Amino acid sequence: MDPRTFRTSRGEATLRLAELSDIDGLVALNRRCFPSPQEESVVWNRAQLRNHLRVFPDGQLVAVLGGKLVGAASSLVVTLGSDPYRAHTYSGITDGGYFHNHDPEGDTLYAVDVYVDPDARRLGIGRELYAARRSVCKRLNLRRILAGGRLHGFVDHPELTPEQYVHQVETGQVVDQVLSFQLRESFVVRGVLRNYVRDPRSRNTATLIEWLNPDHVAKSAVGARKVRVAAVQHQVRRTKDFAAFAEQLEYFVEAAAGYRADFVVFPEFVSMQLLSQPGLERLSAREGIARLAALSAQYLDLLSSLAKRFGIHIIGGTHPMHAGSAGLRGGGNGTLYNVCPFVFPDGRVQLQPKLHITPGEKSYWGIEGGSDLGIMHTPKARVGVLICYDVEFPEAARYLSDRGAEILFVPYCTDDRQGHCRVRYCCQARAIENQIYVVTAGMVGNLPSVAAMDIHYGQAAVFTPSDFEFARDGIQAEAEPNVEMLLVTDLDIDDLHRSRASGSVRPRFDRRRDLFEFRAHLQSDPDEPGLAESLPFDLEEGDPLSVPDRERSS
Repeated sequence: MDPRTFRTSRGEATLRLAELSDIDGLVALNRRCFPSPQEESVVWNRAQLRNHLRVFPDGQLVAVLGGKLVGAASSLVVTLGSDPYRAHTYSGITDGGYFHNHDPEGDTLYAVDVYVDPDARRLGIGRELYAARRSVCKRLNLRRILAGGRLHGFVDHPELTPEQYVHQVETGQVVDQVLSFQLRESFVVRGVLRNYVRDPRSRNTATLIEWLNPDHVAKSAVGARKVRVAAVQHQVRRTKDFAAFAEQLEYFVEAAAGYRADFVVFPEFVSMQLLSQPGLERLSAREGIARLAALSAQYLDLLSSLAKRFGIHIIGGTHPMHAGSAGLRGGGNGTLYNVCPFVFPDGRVQLQPKLHITPGEKSYWGIEGGSDLGIMHTPKARVGVLICYDVEFPEAARYLSDRGAEILFVPYCTDDRQGHCRVRYCCQARAIENQIYVVTAGMVGNLPSVAAMDIHYGQAAVFTPSDFEFARDGIQAEAEPNVEMLLVTDLDIDDLHRSRASGSVRPRFDRRRDLFEFRAHLQSDPDEPGLAESLPFDLEEGDPLSVPDRERSS
């Protein structure tokens, strides 16, 4: 959207997309618009605003008058399936205010909020922001704009039900500061959302309003949203040089691409067999890991070239890397991490360090735990990576799930059945409690010439939630144990979201947030002292105990 100007009674104002340099001004504007103590905890924070600009910059609008921010509007794109008018909450539909659930393939522009400086109201700024949002909807060929709107005057009519109050506003018997304006802006009321947001003036209630895009051109139906994943059950073996190792990886990537997989995942420590080549074999564990870490750039270049060549996302097992290598954040440059490279089809690499380090990794190799954990946003799905031992800690998977992860990839390396079972059963638990898919890939075979890599036990598998939409026992597919092979299966993302919204049980919704609190302190969120409890975005109904105290008009 190009900036444009419009006239007000105080001079010319500019409407444009928000920028990173606006963040401090937007926080201050929020505080002016929502100054009461009850609203203090719900003002946008810097991390939220930064994420809005990262995931959907076209939906973040600001109005400037006299060089000062005087208004703003936030929105994201969502997919609401066959029932777009279903009940939901403000916190749920915005993923706790972070917009991690923004779906570039969605058909609905969700209008999160519009706020105007109290000193700049009645200048037409709100009207211009609404018009600009309609332009965004048209330009992106979205079907509609939906919003949950405050019933600002409902508190003054305790004798009325929400439906009766809305009817009186629609027929002109009552004027509501928010809803009357929205009706003038061509929105239509589609329903009432109870427990949408904790707001005394609205008695926790909102209208579900819709504006249909008259220029929308329907896209041809494409069926269910499917993702094909491939898990490599890789057998380690002696290798004569890096080129021979590269040929092994290329074989599996080419095979996965031949099956038209969208993602292929390799096991943890897949690059360890490089230490079996002449000149590197039979080194001490500490010397060997240092020599292997020196090959980081070569290993990343290999994965990047394979991803670009075959047009596939590669979860490249893990490789030891020092802090500072390839932009890896952490302690001093001598700190060693166990790192999974997530490689996009255009060759970009996102590094995910292992967070929880086993006693063996510490004693043999001196590996330290990382402090970053992030979502990989891809056109096919929102995914996360937890490395082996990480999945045995429910907090990490919970963090990724609450930030929108739909698929969790778990590369692992275990030397016996007990270790394998710990990973497997925890993966199944994470799939059920977070209602996500979990894809595992384990190492098999033996490598006696490399310290601490002599024996392995593995069985690649894909786990699902346990409900009617999914395979029996929550196991979508599994390989034969301890045999080198490629496991390929399709995942239905629509089924996942149907289960989350209306499954037999809804563990994402039914958490006792009044009893238990979850906070994360990660290096990847420097502006957040802790990530407070947030509802996943795709829940049908709100619970007054779980909805933030947010007062918004859309």
